[in-house]
Amino acid sequence: MTASPQATEADWDALRTAARDAMSRAYAPYSGYPVGVAARVDDGRTITGCNVENASYGIGLCAECGLVSQLHATGGGRLTHFTCVDGTGAILVPCGRCRQLLYEFGGPELVLETPDGLRTLDEMLPQAFGPSHLG
Repeated sequence: MTASPQATEADWDALRTAARDAMSRAYAPYSGYPVGVAARVDDGRTITGCNVENASYGIGLCAECGLVSQLHATGGGRLTHFTCVDGTGAILVPCGRCRQLLYEFGGPELVLETPDGLRTLDEMLPQAFGPSHLG
């Protein structure tokens, strides 16, 4: 199952450009693997994030962490469309931890750009645990 036709309404070229710009600001001196992300918010904003490493490897920040921080620092809302790129600008799929983070702020209907096309987060993280389980 792929994302619905409404999912394609995002300007994916603009999101990829924003993600690549964010990636160019990544701080990745230890892994040498910069990552940038961009997402559309339900109010039309585009937000971005990049990975920020630390000499204590385990406490580095994924690009998705920066994205969620920017989401809340600029007014909150829900993520509707998301893309992630590596240091060459190629599309990446977020790791499991980051998919869980995106689920919190975009839910199962969040549309992700993947190397195989557009997919909902529900397809990428089936039967996800979320805020509704804590009710």
